[in-house]
Amino acid sequence: MSRVRCGPLSLLAASLLPIIGAVAVHEAREGALALLVEVLALGWLVRDLRATAVRLLFGMVAALGIAVSTWLYSGHDLAEAAGAACRILYLVLPGALLLGLIRPSELGDHLAQRLRLPARGVVASTAALQRLDALGEDWQTIQRARRARGLGMAGGPVRRVRESAGSAFALLVVSLRRTGSMAVAMDARGFATATDRTWAEAAPWRGSDTALLLIGFALALFPWLLD
Repeated sequence: MSRVRCGPLSLLAASLLPIIGAVAVHEAREGALALLVEVLALGWLVRDLRATAVRLLFGMVAALGIAVSTWLYSGHDLAEAAGAACRILYLVLPGALLLGLIRPSELGDHLAQRLRLPARGVVASTAALQRLDALGEDWQTIQRARRARGLGMAGGPVRRVRESAGSAFALLVVSLRRTGSMAVAMDARGFATATDRTWAEAAPWRGSDTALLLIGFALALFPWLLD
């Protein structure tokens, strides 16, 4: 199963299509069944369980917040609160499972070659997504450098807030410098004026992409069939 490859467009579609089905999730029982079907339908594509769990954790926090607020404002109806939580989880689960598989460079190739989007916008978006991926590494580098200078976050909450603000400002400066360097490099290579552009990789549409797209449509319809 791990050898099956799906392109970024089918992965993105399968992440977004279940949003249509999430609207139809109202009860906890049908929501739990829909979530089970969603895991079975998309879980075979997961490669990094730890990263997937981290992404899913944010969705679970959102679902818990919705469940608590629904329980408080719906007359303490536990079933309705559980249904609201299942609706949020059905919406965010595909993204948690699939978005980690999308590479920015590959997404750019497919957006330009498959969807025929403007090349300049595609290249700019791809570069931004690649820089977004590197923010975590930059943050860790800044933290190590500040600890080496005796500016670590050890101490009380006030010091932690102050040091976090300093690290955030350093990250902003580093990001702006690298963004400027990237803009100059792209302009020197003719990205602003080129009219006929080549792309790094081909953008094939495989049978696995078609299968995943059909799965996405099925997940969009499944909760409606349970009503």
